[in-house]
Amino acid sequence: MKKDFTPENELLFLALGGSGEIGMNVNLYGCDGKWLMVDLGMSFGSNEYPGTELVFADLEFIEERRADLVGIVLTHGHEDHIGAVPYFAAELGVPLYATPFTADLIRHKLAETGNAGEVELNVIDTQDSFALGPFDITYVPLAHSIAEGNALVIDTPYGRVFHTGDWKLDEEPIIGEPASEDELTELGDSGILALVCDSTNVFNPQPSGSEGAVYKGLLEEVRRHTGRRVLVTTFASNVARLQTLGDVARATGRQLCVAGRSLDRIIEVGQANGYLQNFPDTIDFAKAMDLPRGNVLIIATGGQGEARAALARIAEDTHQISLESGDVVLFSSRQIPGNELAIGRVQNRLAERGVVMVTDRQSEIHVSGHPGRPELQALYSWLRPEILIPVHGEIRHMQEQARLGLSSGIAKAVFQKNGDIVRLAPGKPGKLAEVRTGRLILDGDIIIPADGEAITMRRRLARDGIAIVVLDHKAKAQVTGIGLPLDEDYAEFVTEAEADVEAALARLKGGQRKDREAVIEAARLAARRAAQRWSGKKPQVKVVLTEGLLP
Repeated sequence: MKKDFTPENELLFLALGGSGEIGMNVNLYGCDGKWLMVDLGMSFGSNEYPGTELVFADLEFIEERRADLVGIVLTHGHEDHIGAVPYFAAELGVPLYATPFTADLIRHKLAETGNAGEVELNVIDTQDSFALGPFDITYVPLAHSIAEGNALVIDTPYGRVFHTGDWKLDEEPIIGEPASEDELTELGDSGILALVCDSTNVFNPQPSGSEGAVYKGLLEEVRRHTGRRVLVTTFASNVARLQTLGDVARATGRQLCVAGRSLDRIIEVGQANGYLQNFPDTIDFAKAMDLPRGNVLIIATGGQGEARAALARIAEDTHQISLESGDVVLFSSRQIPGNELAIGRVQNRLAERGVVMVTDRQSEIHVSGHPGRPELQALYSWLRPEILIPVHGEIRHMQEQARLGLSSGIAKAVFQKNGDIVRLAPGKPGKLAEVRTGRLILDGDIIIPADGEAITMRRRLARDGIAIVVLDHKAKAQVTGIGLPLDEDYAEFVTEAEADVEAALARLKGGQRKDREAVIEAARLAARRAAQRWSGKKPQVKVVLTEGLLP
Protein backbone atom coordinates (compact mmCIF):
# COMPACT_ATOMS: atom_id res chain seq x y z
CA MET A 1 0.00 0.00 0.00
CA LYS A 2 1.34 3.42 -0.99
CA LYS A 3 2.19 5.64 1.99
CA ASP A 4 -0.03 8.71 2.18
CA PHE A 5 2.49 11.38 3.24
CA THR A 6 -0.23 13.90 4.06
CA PRO A 7 1.48 16.58 6.21
CA GLU A 8 0.37 16.37 9.83
CA ASN A 9 0.99 18.99 12.52
CA GLU A 10 4.43 19.70 11.09
CA LEU A 11 6.35 21.64 8.45
CA LEU A 12 7.81 19.56 5.60
CA PHE A 13 10.03 20.36 2.62
CA LEU A 14 10.27 18.29 -0.55
CA ALA A 15 12.11 19.09 -3.78
CA LEU A 16 10.80 17.38 -6.91
CA GLY A 17 13.38 19.16 -9.08
CA GLY A 18 16.39 21.44 -8.74
CA SER A 19 18.13 19.65 -5.86
CA GLY A 20 21.01 17.63 -7.24
CA GLU A 21 20.88 19.47 -10.58
CA ILE A 22 20.96 23.02 -11.90
CA GLY A 23 17.58 23.90 -13.36
CA MET A 24 14.08 22.38 -13.28
CA ASN A 25 13.26 23.89 -9.87
CA VAL A 26 10.10 22.52 -8.21
CA ASN A 27 9.80 22.78 -4.42
CA LEU A 28 6.98 21.77 -2.06
CA TYR A 29 6.20 22.80 1.48
CA GLY A 30 3.78 20.68 3.53
CA CYS A 31 1.87 21.82 6.60
CA ASP A 32 -1.37 20.85 8.38
CA GLY A 33 -2.65 18.62 5.59
CA LYS A 34 -1.79 21.02 2.73
CA TRP A 35 0.98 21.47 0.19
CA LEU A 36 2.39 24.68 -1.33
CA MET A 37 4.46 24.62 -4.54
CA VAL A 38 7.26 27.13 -5.07
CA ASP A 39 8.34 27.42 -8.73
CA LEU A 40 7.57 25.11 -11.63
CA GLY A 41 10.62 25.13 -13.87
CA MET A 42 12.22 23.13 -16.63
CA SER A 43 15.62 22.37 -18.14
CA PHE A 44 16.69 22.17 -21.75
CA GLY A 45 17.37 18.87 -23.48
CA SER A 46 20.82 17.48 -24.17
CA ASN A 47 22.46 14.58 -25.95
CA GLU A 48 21.19 12.44 -23.08
CA TYR A 49 17.71 12.72 -24.58
CA PRO A 50 18.23 12.76 -28.36
CA GLY A 51 15.65 14.59 -30.42
CA THR A 52 14.13 16.48 -27.49
CA GLU A 53 14.40 20.06 -26.23
CA LEU A 54 12.61 20.40 -22.88
CA VAL A 55 13.02 18.40 -19.66
CA PHE A 56 10.59 18.56 -16.72
CA ALA A 57 10.41 17.20 -13.19
CA ASP A 58 7.96 14.31 -12.84
CA LEU A 59 5.13 15.72 -10.72
CA GLU A 60 3.46 12.38 -9.96
CA PHE A 61 3.79 12.88 -6.20
CA ILE A 62 1.83 16.13 -6.11
CA GLU A 63 -0.51 15.19 -8.97
CA GLU A 64 -1.77 12.36 -6.77
CA ARG A 65 -2.34 14.93 -4.01
CA ARG A 66 -3.58 17.85 -6.05
CA ALA A 67 -6.67 18.17 -3.83
CA ASP A 68 -4.30 19.21 -1.03
CA LEU A 69 -2.26 21.65 -3.17
CA VAL A 70 -3.20 25.24 -2.30
CA GLY A 71 -1.30 27.10 -5.03
CA ILE A 72 1.89 27.67 -7.00
CA VAL A 73 4.05 30.68 -6.12
CA LEU A 74 6.69 31.76 -8.67
CA THR A 75 9.83 33.52 -7.42
CA HIS A 76 10.95 35.01 -10.77
CA GLY A 77 10.71 34.62 -14.52
CA HIS A 78 13.65 32.44 -15.54
CA GLU A 79 12.80 29.29 -17.48
CA ASP A 80 14.19 27.00 -14.79
CA HIS A 81 11.57 28.47 -12.44
CA ILE A 82 8.50 29.06 -14.69
CA GLY A 83 9.18 27.10 -17.89
CA ALA A 84 6.95 24.11 -17.02
CA VAL A 85 3.93 26.26 -16.14
CA PRO A 86 2.27 26.02 -19.59
CA TYR A 87 2.56 22.23 -19.56
CA PHE A 88 1.36 21.37 -16.03
CA ALA A 89 -0.45 24.27 -14.35
CA ALA A 90 -3.84 23.59 -15.95
CA GLU A 91 -3.66 19.91 -14.99
CA LEU A 92 -2.75 20.73 -11.39
CA GLY A 93 -5.76 23.03 -11.31
CA VAL A 94 -4.58 25.51 -8.67
CA PRO A 95 -4.01 29.28 -8.89
CA LEU A 96 -0.63 30.79 -9.72
CA TYR A 97 0.93 33.77 -7.91
CA ALA A 98 3.65 36.03 -9.33
CA THR A 99 4.83 39.63 -9.29
CA PRO A 100 3.87 41.77 -12.35
CA PHE A 101 6.86 41.20 -14.66
CA THR A 102 6.93 37.45 -14.02
CA ALA A 103 3.15 37.26 -14.43
CA ASP A 104 3.38 38.96 -17.82
CA LEU A 105 5.97 36.44 -19.00
CA ILE A 106 3.69 33.63 -17.83
CA ARG A 107 0.70 35.16 -19.66
CA HIS A 108 2.63 35.11 -22.92
CA LYS A 109 3.64 31.50 -22.35
CA LEU A 110 0.07 30.42 -21.60
CA ALA A 111 -1.19 32.26 -24.68
CA GLU A 112 1.38 30.52 -26.90
CA THR A 113 0.26 27.10 -25.69
CA GLY A 114 -3.44 27.96 -25.94
CA ASN A 115 -4.37 27.40 -22.29
CA ALA A 116 -4.48 30.96 -20.96
CA GLY A 117 -8.14 30.60 -20.06
CA GLU A 118 -7.54 27.43 -18.07
CA VAL A 119 -5.17 28.86 -15.46
CA GLU A 120 -5.90 31.40 -12.73
CA LEU A 121 -2.97 33.83 -12.52
CA ASN A 122 -2.84 36.25 -9.58
CA VAL A 123 -0.56 39.28 -9.70
CA ILE A 124 1.01 40.22 -6.36
CA ASP A 125 2.76 43.52 -5.79
CA THR A 126 6.25 43.12 -4.39
CA GLN A 127 6.30 42.97 -0.57
CA ASP A 128 2.53 42.39 -0.38
CA SER A 129 1.43 39.41 1.73
CA PHE A 130 -1.20 36.79 0.93
CA ALA A 131 -2.44 33.59 2.54
CA LEU A 132 -2.78 30.11 1.03
CA GLY A 133 -4.13 27.61 3.53
CA PRO A 134 -1.75 27.45 6.50
CA PHE A 135 0.90 29.45 4.63
CA ASP A 136 1.28 33.25 4.85
CA ILE A 137 3.55 34.42 2.03
CA THR A 138 5.43 37.68 1.42
CA TYR A 139 7.64 38.53 -1.55
CA VAL A 140 11.04 40.02 -0.67
CA PRO A 141 12.89 41.63 -3.61
CA LEU A 142 16.49 40.48 -4.12
CA ALA A 143 18.94 41.27 -6.91
CA HIS A 144 19.26 38.73 -9.73
CA SER A 145 19.90 38.68 -13.48
CA ILE A 146 16.25 39.31 -14.32
CA ALA A 147 13.71 41.90 -13.26
CA GLU A 148 11.78 41.13 -10.09
CA GLY A 149 13.93 38.44 -8.61
CA ASN A 150 12.33 37.58 -5.29
CA ALA A 151 12.77 35.60 -2.14
CA LEU A 152 9.73 34.37 -0.24
CA VAL A 153 9.03 34.65 3.45
CA ILE A 154 6.71 31.75 4.25
CA ASP A 155 5.09 31.93 7.68
CA THR A 156 3.57 28.75 9.12
CA PRO A 157 2.32 27.69 12.58
CA TYR A 158 5.65 25.89 13.03
CA GLY A 159 8.08 28.62 12.04
CA ARG A 160 9.17 31.04 9.33
CA VAL A 161 11.00 29.97 6.16
CA PHE A 162 13.12 32.29 4.02
CA HIS A 163 13.19 30.76 0.51
CA THR A 164 15.75 32.72 -1.50
CA GLY A 165 14.91 31.80 -5.07
CA ASP A 166 17.88 32.89 -7.21
CA TRP A 167 19.70 35.90 -5.82
CA LYS A 168 22.86 37.91 -5.36
CA LEU A 169 23.97 41.11 -3.63
CA ASP A 170 24.41 44.17 -5.84
CA GLU A 171 25.54 47.55 -4.58
CA GLU A 172 24.79 49.18 -7.95
CA PRO A 173 21.63 47.50 -9.31
CA ILE A 174 20.46 48.84 -12.64
CA ILE A 175 16.90 47.51 -12.31
CA GLY A 176 14.76 47.35 -9.18
CA GLU A 177 15.44 48.00 -5.48
CA PRO A 178 16.50 44.85 -3.63
CA ALA A 179 15.96 44.52 0.10
CA SER A 180 18.67 46.23 2.11
CA GLU A 181 20.95 44.79 4.76
CA ASP A 182 18.87 46.54 7.43
CA GLU A 183 15.63 45.04 6.09
CA LEU A 184 17.08 41.54 5.97
CA THR A 185 18.58 41.94 9.44
CA GLU A 186 15.16 42.99 10.72
CA LEU A 187 13.72 39.79 9.26
CA GLY A 188 16.44 37.87 11.04
CA ASP A 189 15.54 39.60 14.29
CA SER A 190 11.96 38.30 13.91
CA GLY A 191 13.29 34.72 13.86
CA ILE A 192 13.97 32.48 10.85
CA LEU A 193 13.46 28.76 11.31
CA ALA A 194 14.89 27.68 7.95
CA LEU A 195 16.85 29.28 5.11
CA VAL A 196 16.26 27.42 1.84
CA CYS A 197 19.07 28.79 -0.28
CA ASP A 198 20.50 28.88 -3.82
CA SER A 199 23.79 26.92 -4.01
CA THR A 200 24.79 27.52 -7.65
CA ASN A 201 27.84 29.72 -7.11
CA VAL A 202 29.06 28.47 -3.72
CA PHE A 203 32.56 27.62 -4.99
CA ASN A 204 33.23 31.22 -6.06
CA PRO A 205 35.43 32.78 -3.36
CA GLN A 206 34.62 36.28 -4.60
CA PRO A 207 31.39 38.28 -4.57
CA SER A 208 29.38 37.93 -7.76
CA GLY A 209 29.92 41.59 -8.73
CA SER A 210 27.65 44.48 -9.60
CA GLU A 211 25.72 45.31 -12.75
CA GLY A 212 27.09 48.84 -12.39
CA ALA A 213 30.62 47.48 -12.87
CA VAL A 214 29.46 45.65 -16.00
CA TYR A 215 28.31 48.98 -17.45
CA LYS A 216 31.81 50.36 -17.02
CA GLY A 217 33.40 47.24 -18.53
CA LEU A 218 31.11 47.14 -21.55
CA LEU A 219 31.49 50.88 -22.14
CA GLU A 220 35.26 50.54 -22.12
CA GLU A 221 35.20 47.55 -24.49
CA VAL A 222 32.86 49.18 -27.02
CA ARG A 223 34.93 52.38 -26.98
CA ARG A 224 38.07 50.32 -27.66
CA HIS A 225 36.65 49.08 -30.94
CA THR A 226 36.03 52.37 -32.74
CA GLY A 227 35.16 51.88 -36.40
CA ARG A 228 34.22 48.22 -35.94
CA ARG A 229 30.81 46.61 -35.87
CA VAL A 230 30.22 45.36 -32.30
CA LEU A 231 27.79 42.60 -31.35
CA VAL A 232 27.01 41.73 -27.73
CA THR A 233 25.40 38.44 -26.84
CA THR A 234 23.76 38.01 -23.44
CA PHE A 235 20.90 36.22 -21.73
CA ALA A 236 17.67 37.62 -23.15
CA SER A 237 16.01 37.65 -19.73
CA ASN A 238 18.63 39.94 -18.20
CA VAL A 239 16.65 43.19 -18.27
CA ALA A 240 19.36 45.02 -16.34
CA ARG A 241 21.95 44.01 -18.95
CA LEU A 242 19.67 45.22 -21.74
CA GLN A 243 19.35 48.57 -19.98
CA THR A 244 23.14 48.64 -19.58
CA LEU A 245 23.64 47.98 -23.29
CA GLY A 246 21.11 50.65 -24.22
CA ASP A 247 23.06 53.12 -22.09
CA VAL A 248 26.35 51.98 -23.67
CA ALA A 249 24.93 52.46 -27.17
CA ARG A 250 23.82 55.98 -26.30
CA ALA A 251 27.14 56.86 -24.62
CA THR A 252 29.18 55.65 -27.63
CA GLY A 253 26.97 57.24 -30.29
CA ARG A 254 25.92 53.91 -31.77
CA GLN A 255 22.44 52.97 -32.94
CA LEU A 256 21.00 49.82 -31.41
CA CYS A 257 19.85 46.72 -33.30
CA VAL A 258 18.26 43.71 -31.55
CA ALA A 259 18.40 40.19 -33.06
CA GLY A 260 16.34 37.45 -31.43
CA ARG A 261 12.64 36.93 -30.73
CA SER A 262 13.24 36.29 -27.03
CA LEU A 263 14.97 39.67 -26.78
CA ASP A 264 12.01 41.35 -28.47
CA ARG A 265 9.67 39.65 -25.99
CA ILE A 266 11.66 40.67 -22.91
CA ILE A 267 11.89 44.28 -24.10
CA GLU A 268 8.13 44.32 -24.71
CA VAL A 269 7.28 42.81 -21.32
CA GLY A 270 9.86 44.93 -19.52
CA GLN A 271 8.55 48.19 -20.94
CA ALA A 272 4.96 47.17 -20.20
CA ASN A 273 5.95 46.78 -16.54
CA GLY A 274 7.82 50.03 -16.12
CA TYR A 275 11.35 48.90 -17.00
CA LEU A 276 13.55 49.98 -19.94
CA GLN A 277 11.66 53.28 -20.12
CA ASN A 278 14.66 55.16 -21.53
CA PHE A 279 15.80 52.28 -23.74
CA PRO A 280 16.92 53.63 -27.15
CA ASP A 281 14.74 53.10 -30.20
CA THR A 282 16.05 50.14 -32.19
CA ILE A 283 16.75 49.87 -35.91
CA ASP A 284 16.02 46.97 -38.25
CA PHE A 285 18.61 44.62 -39.73
CA ALA A 286 18.76 46.36 -43.12
CA LYS A 287 19.48 49.77 -41.63
CA ALA A 288 22.07 48.26 -39.27
CA MET A 289 23.93 46.83 -42.25
CA ASP A 290 23.78 50.15 -44.15
CA LEU A 291 25.31 52.17 -41.31
CA PRO A 292 29.07 52.73 -41.06
CA ARG A 293 30.51 49.82 -39.09
CA GLY A 294 31.37 51.88 -36.04
CA ASN A 295 27.89 53.37 -35.78
CA VAL A 296 25.94 50.30 -34.73
CA LEU A 297 25.73 48.11 -31.62
CA ILE A 298 23.95 44.77 -32.04
CA ILE A 299 22.43 42.73 -29.20
CA ALA A 300 21.88 39.10 -30.18
CA THR A 301 20.69 35.87 -28.62
CA GLY A 302 22.77 32.70 -28.80
CA GLY A 303 25.61 33.11 -26.33
CA GLN A 304 25.12 29.48 -25.21
CA GLY A 305 25.67 28.16 -28.74
CA GLU A 306 21.99 27.48 -29.50
CA ALA A 307 21.87 26.29 -33.11
CA ARG A 308 18.78 28.27 -34.08
CA ALA A 309 19.63 31.47 -32.22
CA ALA A 310 20.73 34.64 -33.96
CA LEU A 311 24.46 34.37 -33.16
CA ALA A 312 24.82 30.85 -34.58
CA ARG A 313 23.11 31.93 -37.80
CA ILE A 314 25.32 35.02 -37.99
CA ALA A 315 28.38 32.78 -37.51
CA GLU A 316 27.14 30.56 -40.37
CA ASP A 317 26.41 33.65 -42.52
CA THR A 318 22.73 32.70 -42.87
CA HIS A 319 21.36 35.77 -41.06
CA GLN A 320 20.52 39.24 -42.36
CA ILE A 321 23.18 40.59 -40.03
CA SER A 322 26.73 39.81 -41.14
CA LEU A 323 30.09 40.18 -39.48
CA GLU A 324 33.43 40.61 -41.21
CA SER A 325 37.08 40.30 -40.28
CA GLY A 326 37.89 42.75 -37.52
CA ASP A 327 34.34 43.02 -36.21
CA VAL A 328 33.85 42.23 -32.52
CA VAL A 329 31.60 39.89 -30.51
CA LEU A 330 31.39 40.45 -26.75
CA PHE A 331 30.14 37.43 -24.77
CA SER A 332 28.37 39.21 -21.89
CA SER A 333 27.35 35.91 -20.28
CA ARG A 334 28.99 32.90 -18.68
CA GLN A 335 29.13 29.42 -20.16
CA ILE A 336 26.45 27.20 -18.66
CA PRO A 337 28.01 23.79 -17.87
CA GLY A 338 27.22 21.39 -20.69
CA ASN A 339 27.18 24.08 -23.39
CA GLU A 340 30.94 24.29 -23.91
CA LEU A 341 31.01 22.32 -27.17
CA ALA A 342 28.11 24.22 -28.71
CA ILE A 343 29.64 27.57 -27.75
CA GLY A 344 33.01 26.43 -29.08
CA ARG A 345 31.49 25.58 -32.46
CA VAL A 346 30.02 29.07 -32.80
CA GLN A 347 33.23 30.72 -31.65
CA ASN A 348 35.32 28.69 -34.09
CA ARG A 349 33.06 29.68 -36.98
CA LEU A 350 33.43 33.33 -35.99
CA ALA A 351 37.19 32.94 -35.63
CA GLU A 352 37.44 31.48 -39.15
CA ARG A 353 36.00 34.73 -40.44
CA GLY A 354 38.44 36.88 -38.48
CA VAL A 355 35.93 38.10 -35.91
CA VAL A 356 37.48 39.28 -32.63
CA MET A 357 35.87 37.77 -29.51
CA VAL A 358 35.99 38.97 -25.91
CA THR A 359 34.61 36.93 -22.98
CA ASP A 360 34.16 37.61 -19.29
CA ARG A 361 37.56 35.97 -18.71
CA GLN A 362 39.25 38.81 -20.55
CA SER A 363 37.17 41.79 -19.50
CA GLU A 364 34.60 42.69 -16.84
CA ILE A 365 31.62 42.42 -19.18
CA HIS A 366 29.53 39.96 -17.16
CA VAL A 367 28.70 39.20 -13.54
CA SER A 368 26.86 36.21 -12.16
CA GLY A 369 23.30 36.37 -10.90
CA HIS A 370 24.10 33.95 -8.07
CA PRO A 371 25.89 34.57 -4.75
CA GLY A 372 29.53 33.80 -4.12
CA ARG A 373 30.73 32.70 -0.70
CA PRO A 374 31.01 36.20 0.82
CA GLU A 375 27.40 36.94 -0.16
CA LEU A 376 26.15 33.68 1.30
CA GLN A 377 27.98 34.39 4.54
CA ALA A 378 26.54 37.91 4.66
CA LEU A 379 23.00 36.57 4.28
CA TYR A 380 23.62 33.99 7.00
CA SER A 381 24.75 36.74 9.36
CA TRP A 382 21.70 38.91 8.65
CA LEU A 383 19.02 36.21 8.82
CA ARG A 384 20.61 33.94 11.46
CA PRO A 385 18.46 30.90 10.58
CA GLU A 386 18.26 27.85 12.82
CA ILE A 387 18.43 25.49 9.82
CA LEU A 388 20.04 25.73 6.37
CA ILE A 389 18.57 23.74 3.46
CA PRO A 390 20.79 24.06 0.36
CA VAL A 391 18.90 23.77 -2.95
CA HIS A 392 19.38 24.72 -6.62
CA GLY A 393 22.68 23.05 -7.37
CA GLU A 394 24.40 19.79 -8.11
CA ILE A 395 25.24 17.51 -5.19
CA ARG A 396 28.70 19.04 -4.85
CA HIS A 397 27.28 22.56 -4.65
CA MET A 398 24.72 21.69 -2.01
CA GLN A 399 27.14 19.70 0.14
CA GLU A 400 29.61 22.57 0.01
CA GLN A 401 26.97 25.10 1.04
CA ALA A 402 25.98 22.89 3.95
CA ARG A 403 29.60 22.89 5.11
CA LEU A 404 29.85 26.66 4.60
CA GLY A 405 26.69 27.29 6.62
CA LEU A 406 27.84 25.15 9.53
CA SER A 407 31.26 26.78 9.56
CA SER A 408 29.55 30.19 9.54
CA GLY A 409 27.59 29.52 12.71
CA ILE A 410 24.30 28.04 11.51
CA ALA A 411 23.39 25.35 14.03
CA LYS A 412 21.95 22.76 11.61
CA ALA A 413 22.29 22.09 7.89
CA VAL A 414 20.20 19.40 6.19
CA PHE A 415 21.48 17.95 2.93
CA GLN A 416 18.64 16.73 0.73
CA LYS A 417 18.08 15.88 -2.89
CA ASN A 418 15.07 15.42 -5.16
CA GLY A 419 12.57 13.08 -3.52
CA ASP A 420 13.72 13.53 0.08
CA ILE A 421 10.93 14.61 2.45
CA VAL A 422 12.55 16.72 5.16
CA ARG A 423 10.76 17.61 8.41
CA LEU A 424 11.75 21.13 9.43
CA ALA A 425 9.60 21.30 12.58
CA PRO A 426 8.71 20.34 15.21
CA GLY A 427 11.64 18.50 16.69
CA LYS A 428 15.05 17.79 15.23
CA PRO A 429 15.16 18.60 11.50
CA GLY A 430 16.09 15.83 9.11
CA LYS A 431 15.07 13.45 6.37
CA LEU A 432 11.75 11.78 7.07
CA ALA A 433 11.21 9.64 3.96
CA GLU A 434 12.02 9.30 0.29
CA VAL A 435 9.53 9.36 -2.59
CA ARG A 436 9.89 8.56 -6.25
CA THR A 437 10.98 11.38 -8.54
CA GLY A 438 12.01 11.36 -12.16
CA ARG A 439 12.14 13.31 -15.37
CA LEU A 440 9.70 13.88 -18.18
CA ILE A 441 10.58 15.22 -21.61
CA LEU A 442 8.72 17.03 -24.34
CA ASP A 443 9.18 14.83 -27.41
CA GLY A 444 7.51 16.56 -30.34
CA ASP A 445 4.11 17.47 -28.91
CA ILE A 446 3.98 14.67 -26.33
CA ILE A 447 5.30 14.58 -22.77
CA ILE A 448 6.80 11.16 -22.03
CA PRO A 449 9.03 9.58 -19.34
CA ALA A 450 12.70 10.33 -19.88
CA ASP A 451 13.56 6.70 -19.17
CA GLY A 452 10.80 5.29 -21.41
CA GLU A 453 11.10 2.97 -24.38
CA ALA A 454 11.11 5.73 -27.02
CA ILE A 455 14.21 7.50 -25.69
CA THR A 456 15.95 4.26 -24.75
CA MET A 457 15.47 2.96 -28.29
CA ARG A 458 16.60 6.28 -29.79
CA ARG A 459 19.85 6.07 -27.84
CA ARG A 460 20.41 2.52 -29.05
CA LEU A 461 19.74 3.52 -32.64
CA ALA A 462 22.17 6.42 -32.35
CA ARG A 463 24.84 4.13 -30.92
CA ASP A 464 24.45 0.96 -33.00
CA GLY A 465 22.19 1.67 -35.98
CA ILE A 466 19.42 -0.59 -37.26
CA ALA A 467 19.07 -3.57 -39.60
CA ILE A 468 15.74 -4.24 -41.30
CA VAL A 469 14.97 -7.79 -42.47
CA VAL A 470 12.07 -8.31 -44.87
CA LEU A 471 10.99 -11.94 -45.44
CA ASP A 472 8.89 -12.68 -48.52
CA HIS A 473 6.34 -15.49 -48.92
CA LYS A 474 9.13 -17.94 -49.88
CA ALA A 475 11.21 -17.06 -46.79
CA LYS A 476 13.72 -15.19 -48.93
CA ALA A 477 15.41 -12.37 -47.00
CA GLN A 478 16.14 -8.76 -47.91
CA VAL A 479 18.44 -7.02 -45.42
CA THR A 480 18.97 -3.27 -45.16
CA GLY A 481 21.49 -1.79 -42.72
CA ILE A 482 21.19 1.83 -41.58
CA GLY A 483 23.90 3.53 -39.55
CA LEU A 484 26.40 0.66 -39.75
CA PRO A 485 30.05 1.67 -40.40
CA LEU A 486 30.49 -0.56 -43.47
CA ASP A 487 30.88 1.78 -46.46
CA GLU A 488 32.57 -0.22 -49.25
CA ASP A 489 31.87 -3.52 -47.44
CA TYR A 490 28.13 -2.87 -47.32
CA ALA A 491 27.14 -4.99 -50.33
CA GLU A 492 29.12 -8.00 -49.10
CA PHE A 493 27.58 -7.66 -45.67
CA VAL A 494 24.06 -7.63 -47.13
CA THR A 495 24.74 -10.74 -49.21
CA GLU A 496 26.14 -12.65 -46.25
CA ALA A 497 23.46 -11.46 -43.82
CA GLU A 498 20.66 -12.51 -46.18
CA ALA A 499 22.25 -15.95 -46.58
CA ASP A 500 22.60 -16.26 -42.78
CA VAL A 501 18.96 -15.37 -42.21
CA GLU A 502 17.71 -17.87 -44.80
CA ALA A 503 19.97 -20.58 -43.34
CA ALA A 504 18.66 -19.86 -39.82
CA LEU A 505 15.07 -20.20 -41.03
CA ALA A 506 15.90 -23.46 -42.82
CA ARG A 507 17.16 -24.90 -39.53
CA LEU A 508 13.82 -24.39 -37.80
CA LYS A 509 12.11 -27.69 -37.02
CA GLY A 510 8.50 -28.77 -37.53
CA GLY A 511 6.01 -26.38 -35.98
CA GLN A 512 8.66 -23.71 -35.45
CA ARG A 513 8.51 -22.92 -39.16
CA LYS A 514 4.89 -21.81 -38.75
CA ASP A 515 5.45 -20.09 -35.41
CA ARG A 516 5.56 -16.33 -35.99
CA GLU A 517 7.65 -15.55 -32.92
CA ALA A 518 10.16 -18.33 -33.66
CA VAL A 519 10.61 -17.13 -37.26
CA ILE A 520 11.12 -13.51 -36.19
CA GLU A 521 13.61 -14.41 -33.47
CA ALA A 522 15.67 -16.68 -35.74
CA ALA A 523 15.86 -13.98 -38.42
CA ARG A 524 16.66 -11.27 -35.85
CA LEU A 525 19.53 -13.15 -34.27
CA ALA A 526 21.06 -14.18 -37.60
CA ALA A 527 21.00 -10.60 -38.95
CA ARG A 528 22.39 -9.16 -35.72
CA ARG A 529 25.24 -11.69 -35.59
CA ALA A 530 26.14 -10.91 -39.19
CA ALA A 531 26.17 -7.17 -38.45
CA GLN A 532 28.35 -7.69 -35.39
CA ARG A 533 30.73 -9.89 -37.37
CA TRP A 534 31.12 -7.29 -40.10
CA SER A 535 30.97 -4.04 -38.12
CA GLY A 536 31.49 -4.76 -34.43
CA LYS A 537 28.07 -3.21 -33.77
CA LYS A 538 24.97 -4.83 -32.30
CA PRO A 539 22.22 -2.99 -34.15
CA GLN A 540 18.54 -3.03 -33.38
CA VAL A 541 16.89 -5.47 -35.83
CA LYS A 542 13.38 -5.11 -37.20
CA VAL A 543 11.94 -8.18 -38.93
CA VAL A 544 9.03 -7.68 -41.34
CA LEU A 545 6.98 -10.70 -42.51
CA THR A 546 5.21 -10.29 -45.81
CA GLU A 547 1.76 -11.71 -46.41
CA GLY A 548 1.76 -15.41 -47.24
CA LEU A 549 4.90 -16.44 -45.39
CA LEU A 550 2.91 -17.95 -42.51
CA PRO A 551 -0.59 -19.44 -42.57
